[in-house]
Amino acid sequence: MSHKAWMKTVPTENCDVLMTFPDTTDDHTLLWLLNHIRLGIPELIVQVRHHKHTHVYAFFVTATYESLLRGADEIGLRKPVKAEFGGGMRSFSCEEDYIYENIENELYFFTSQERQNIIRYWLENLRAKQGESLHNIHFLEGQPIIPELAARGVIQQIFPLHEQRILKRLMKSWVQAVCEAQPLDEICDYFGVKIAMYFAWLGFYTSAMVYPAVFGSILYTFTESDQTSQDICCVVFAIFNVIWATLFLEEWKRRGAEFAYKWGTLDTPAESIEEPRPQFRGIKRISPVTSAEEFYYPPWKRLLFQCLVSLPVCLACLSIVFLLMLICFQLQEFVLSIQELPRIIRFLPKIVLAVIVTACDELYKKIAYWLNDMGVC
Repeated sequence: MSHKAWMKTVPTENCDVLMTFPDTTDDHTLLWLLNHIRLGIPELIVQVRHHKHTHVYAFFVTATYESLLRGADEIGLRKPVKAEFGGGMRSFSCEEDYIYENIENELYFFTSQERQNIIRYWLENLRAKQGESLHNIHFLEGQPIIPELAARGVIQQIFPLHEQRILKRLMKSWVQAVCEAQPLDEICDYFGVKIAMYFAWLGFYTSAMVYPAVFGSILYTFTESDQTSQDICCVVFAIFNVIWATLFLEEWKRRGAEFAYKWGTLDTPAESIEEPRPQFRGIKRISPVTSAEEFYYPPWKRLLFQCLVSLPVCLACLSIVFLLMLICFQLQEFVLSIQELPRIIRFLPKIVLAVIVTACDELYKKIAYWLNDMGVC
């Protein structure tokens, strides 16, 4: 079901993350999951809603401000520090909450993206106890419940809700604005650092492309028609592009570091940003490195699957695509060799090739997901 059908059902101030279920979901499944969320994550506030047109149930999930503060401490969320305490960015700590900017303001201390990240972190780390099961789904001890239910189709969708107020403001200052700088700080606050960094790079790249475009246009204008003049201009333009590309990369490194420092991700290790894959299966053991419990899957089993299943399947898929392309090309040559055929028939092999490529893309995507799930679990 479309995300838009739920967006205005409940104001986003009362919901940060929405969880929907298929219309065939029974009451036992809903009550089982609701009970586990309320017992396992008491910080969350869950409201059950029923969409009257599609008959689909949904959980509207949010949390109180005090709970979000504890969650920010738990995940090490980096927040700006007041100038009198040194400024800069620091991982949030409930014991020293007074040192952070806007801590007194419940509405503006957390951005919507930060609230949603904390709540999704809790949801994705709801762990199963030993011997727990739901219908024919048997959980391993310590296995994340919600990602497994989402992978099995018990949960249809889990997604954050937009805030219409902020979207309208971004629409005016960003989408509809002409010849104005992008509001990168507002984009970062709402969509997160990754999205903001992408659009920062895109804007920087677009601006930097002006230089080769102008220089290339000037060269094209003043280039003579003789071959010698054209060759010289090509060499000059190639040298210019080499210099431009070098300067572009170095300047972006500096600009990207400025944004990373400003948004508090310059010295954030990559492993602390993303959680390990929640669907990972294996046997529990004590890590020889960290001495903590972890799921372990023997490398020889993964290698065996890759050699006996993944590699043959990939080779078979490549062979099928290659043969289908050859058939389409042969069909194209055969059609072109018959002069009496109508013009529209001459495009038939190309249309067939386009349909085959689209169908193979969908099929191979599903095969790739399956190989990825089976090959690393």
